[in-house]
Amino acid sequence: MRIHGLQKVTLLDYPEHVACTVFTAGCNLRCPFCHNAILVTDILDTDAIPEEEFFAFLEKRRGMLDGVAVTGGEPLLQPDLASFLGKIRDLGLSVKLDTNGCFPDRLRALLDAHLVDYVAMDVKNVPEKYAETVGIPGFDPAPVGESVSLLLSGSVEFEFRTTVVSPFHTVEDIEGIARWIRGTKRYFLQNFVDSGNLVGHASAVPRDTLFAMREAAARIIPSTALRGVD
Repeated sequence: MRIHGLQKVTLLDYPEHVACTVFTAGCNLRCPFCHNAILVTDILDTDAIPEEEFFAFLEKRRGMLDGVAVTGGEPLLQPDLASFLGKIRDLGLSVKLDTNGCFPDRLRALLDAHLVDYVAMDVKNVPEKYAETVGIPGFDPAPVGESVSLLLSGSVEFEFRTTVVSPFHTVEDIEGIARWIRGTKRYFLQNFVDSGNLVGHASAVPRDTLFAMREAAARIIPSTALRGVD
């Protein structure tokens, strides 16, 4: 596993769990608004955390943590992810997986092996605007649609989420995403925040536009909520 970051405790990343967050290196997308450029385009092997060190940390936190959130980058790029998650489960901890949905077969294999308890999937935009939003000319969003269908089949608890960014998203786009993922119990919109470590250039949408986006999505998915908004 290419572990390139560890948040030792979080009450936010994994709903209803006291967890730690593991950051994996590498991503197949180049979203201009990605706030983890260091895990996408500026990966340094010297920053890697040995897997043994991570599991030694978990052993010390027995009884304090009840879950691990695995994020990235894109964790499903890791060839040994299944064995890594299996070791976490062997410690009696639940697993939350963050993914961009580009690898439905790999996701299905993990779900079939019961290695994941909760999935948070990013839906970047409506299909026709996916390529420009993820920074990959000619990108085919069909695998993302497969992952959407897989999660909607109900084999594991999940959420869909969209980071709303100017100039990539309009109110109509968010409504279109909601139609695409109709049937989900959880859909979150979160406004873009500049981390100072971006892959490209982007900006947040105005607050009133964000609320209009939520209202548009909520007409299709009533539980749509804003995350990280006062």
